[in-house]
Formats: sequence, structure tokens, C-alpha cells
Amino acid sequence: MKTISIVIPCYNEEENVEVMADSLRQLFQKELSHYQYEILFIDNDSQDTTREKIRRLCAEDKGIKGIFNAKNFGQFNSPYYGMLQSSGDCTVLMAADFQEPVEMVPKFVKEWENGYKIVAGIKTTSKENKFMYWLRGCYYKMIKSLSDVEQIEQFTGFGLYDARFIQVLRDLDDPTPFLRGIVAELGFRRKEIPYEQQLRRAGKTSNNFYRLYDAAMLSVTSYTKVGLRLATFIGGFSCIMSMIVGFVYLIMKLIWWYRFPAGVAPMLVGMLFLGSVQVFFIGMVGEYVLSINQRVMRRPLVVEEERLNFEAEEKRISEKEQGTDEVQD
Repeated sequence: MKTISIVIPCYNEEENVEVMADSLRQLFQKELSHYQYEILFIDNDSQDTTREKIRRLCAEDKGIKGIFNAKNFGQFNSPYYGMLQSSGDCTVLMAADFQEPVEMVPKFVKEWENGYKIVAGIKTTSKENKFMYWLRGCYYKMIKSLSDVEQIEQFTGFGLYDARFIQVLRDLDDPTPFLRGIVAELGFRRKEIPYEQQLRRAGKTSNNFYRLYDAAMLSVTSYTKVGLRLATFIGGFSCIMSMIVGFVYLIMKLIWWYRFPAGVAPMLVGMLFLGSVQVFFIGMVGEYVLSINQRVMRRPLVVEEERLNFEAEEKRISEKEQGTDEVQD
């Protein structure tokens, strides 16, 4: 019997985790009864009672597993790390807040059985803030047009991934992963299925301007060269224009020495313009340097504080390693 892993990242989702677990178990009983399930909650240092409820679920059902991070490692590292810890024949990544419909899972599994190694959920409409949905759409289009790698519009990571692709992620060993870009760049043949993003069932989103900016800059620095190229082009253009303006002023001053006051204003405007361009692109280059620095430092994706119901998996890995050592001897 095949196993389907469901990875659910959590942060302050005390009102949703138990309902999500019940919804998934009912789904497997009714529509996916010929599959085993592995429901893996990875908690990113929640400050409410999320962990207590995950512990209770794990005590009641050995098919539910839990990983508790030692601190909050961000919105990308934690889900990605959870996927790497899954052991199913395929892995479904979805949010705990029900914005991504549970009913999509059987559709993903059907396409997976048809041979697709990746089945991606694509948002076509949203019941959330219409302006934010439109703004995200503009962002996806911009990244798609600027990137050297084909990007997937309105794709948040919600989808199904075959175990072979999960192994690709393990072998990649990327300390700053951006799953949406990795799927587009390194993924197998995929099927895209549209869905409508739902309202949050309960709780409050943890996204804010800084988190959204972090996501945007990670995709820009990982999959585009536009920042560095713009710095080169605009810097060269500004230099040429400054030289032309300076040369024109010099000629005019030499011709009309007493009638043409050069003045301070043109020089001041030019200095402010060039200074602002330099500061902007120093910041842009800094984003690339930061991305390089994070990769060079090779810090772990997350640090675990505790894991629940992994005993059988750890025993299987230990036995496999012992068998390998005996063969080598």
C-alpha cells in the first residue's frame, strides 16, 4: 500500500491544526482509503497552544508526526525542511489555515497516478483581499519576465511532489531554498490544477510587509540578474549623460563667459541624482551579496527542538545503515 505524506507548516495555528487533522483523516477514509497517510506538522516556534494540540494528535494517532523547531526559521526554510523529512511515496505541501482546499488532495493524487511527478495548485481566484491578489499577480508576471528560468504564476508551493523529486531536494542541499523557483527550474514534468484560494478558517496571517519583501527579494536574487544588470546599464547611462551635460556647460561658459552664469543648482541636482542612483544600486547589490553570504555560511535549514512519532522511521534508517556497514565489512 502506497503512503501519501501531508506536510503542514504551522505558526500560531491553534484553532486549525486539530480540524485540519480530522479533515485529512476523513478524506483518507472516504476518498483515499487504499492509501496510508503520514500527516506531518512542522511547528515554527508557535507562541500559542499549537504545540500542545500537535502533541495530543500524535499521542492519539501514530500516523500523525510532529517536528518542533527551536526557533522561527522563516516561511521558506520550515516547510522545505518538513518536506525533506517526509517518507511517503509522494508528499503534499499545504497550509494549516484551509486557504488551500483539502478537497484538492484527491485531484493531485489522481494526476500523480497518471504519471506526473509534480502536481501544482495554481490560484485562479481568491476570496482574500482582491488588491493583494492583483498585486501578487503583477509580481509573478514581473519575475516571470525578468527571470532566466520559467516561473510559475500564482503558485505558492501548494501541490504534490513525487518521492523522486523530494530526493532531488535532499541532494540539492540549498541553505536558502525558494521552492517555487526550484520546482520551475529543476522539477519533473508537472500538471497544473487551478483552484480558488479560500478565506482563512480561523486565526490571523503572520505575513507582513517584511515577510513579503523577503520573499520577493529571495526570488529576485535567486532567479534573475536584473538588479546587477540595471546597476550596470543605468550607471553607464548616468555617467554618459553627466559627461555630456558637463561638456555642454563648459562650451557654453567658454562662449558666453560673462553672460552665462553656471550656477550651483545644476551641479547640485546632478550630484543628488547620481547619489540617489548609487545608493539604490548599492542596496540592490547588497541583496545579492546577502544571498551569497547565506549560501556560503551553510547554516542548517532549521534546528529541531523535538520530534514526535518518528521512532519507526528512525529504526528503519538505523537498520538500513547497519546492513550497509555489514556489506562493507
